[in-house]
Amino acid sequence: MSLSRRHTLMLSLAAATLAAATGPVFAQAKMKVAAIYTVPVEQQWVSRIDKALKAAVARGEIEYVFSENVANADYERVMRQYAEKGNTLIVGESFAVEAAARKVAKDYPKVSFLMGSSGKPQAPNFSVFDNYIQEPAYLTGMIAGGMSKSNKIGMVGGYPIPEVNRLMNAFMAGAKEVNPKVEFMVTFINSWFDPPKAKEAAFAMIDKGADVMYAERFGVSDAAKERKILAIGNVINTQKDYPETVVSSALWNMEPTIDRALKAVKDGKFKAEDYGSYSMMKHKGSELSPLGTFEGKVPADLVAKVKAKEKAIYDGKFSVKVDDNQPKPTAK
Repeated sequence: MSLSRRHTLMLSLAAATLAAATGPVFAQAKMKVAAIYTVPVEQQWVSRIDKALKAAVARGEIEYVFSENVANADYERVMRQYAEKGNTLIVGESFAVEAAARKVAKDYPKVSFLMGSSGKPQAPNFSVFDNYIQEPAYLTGMIAGGMSKSNKIGMVGGYPIPEVNRLMNAFMAGAKEVNPKVEFMVTFINSWFDPPKAKEAAFAMIDKGADVMYAERFGVSDAAKERKILAIGNVINTQKDYPETVVSSALWNMEPTIDRALKAVKDGKFKAEDYGSYSMMKHKGSELSPLGTFEGKVPADLVAKVKAKEKAIYDGKFSVKVDDNQPKPTAK
């Protein structure tokens, strides 16, 4: 073998050895993140978490895996599996499994947990978050109140828990600001994802005179579309699917919450905190969607009122009351 060929072969072997040695190191440089969802990943609330985590994947910051449609009875088992597999951060929704989720966090103190929760943080590693989007919900309520001609608005929610109640109450307060005569029908379907049931609940309200629907759950906008009335969206913007139905939506942006948690883990500073405020408008965690296809269809004076209130919220001159109590129907 010639010297040049031997030199080339040695370089190739050295390069291969280096790649084998450094490959896993580079792979491990990415934070391992797992998420556990009790509903399909396309469900509106969960989709916002998934979107924010996938953005971190696209930036090359993390490796991300998730499980969807996890039954409450299986939640603890899946949490433990992800913790055992070396995930540094586990994200989820512990509303119905608080005790089990907090138990797992205690058993894995070196793993960081960021969980949707109605409870408080639990030292040292269990942080909580929620979609505190009551500010844009108030603004969409103003739009709904101003657009209703029958003065009856239908509202269909998942469960009457604080996370849902505060959005509905804010929406109702916004509607009443511009239309004191407006009345509300309120129904909870006791499910996070049952579009047919939500649709039937919406039909019942429309039959009783509701001409604007608050679509806290999937299925409501379908009913509104079929009956040719208006709807207000929640968490995500579905106007592209309902261009003649969905006037506006209160949007939740999970990126500020996720990005802050990822940085804390990376810096070794993750601790038990309440991340709820990072869903508010001042942190760009929520916003009012553009009118889009309804541009020019919403009365100019109503648009002006909504924009003025939006500015007041951003400027810190108006605070939307946080009311976690179950909203009561007022329609007769």
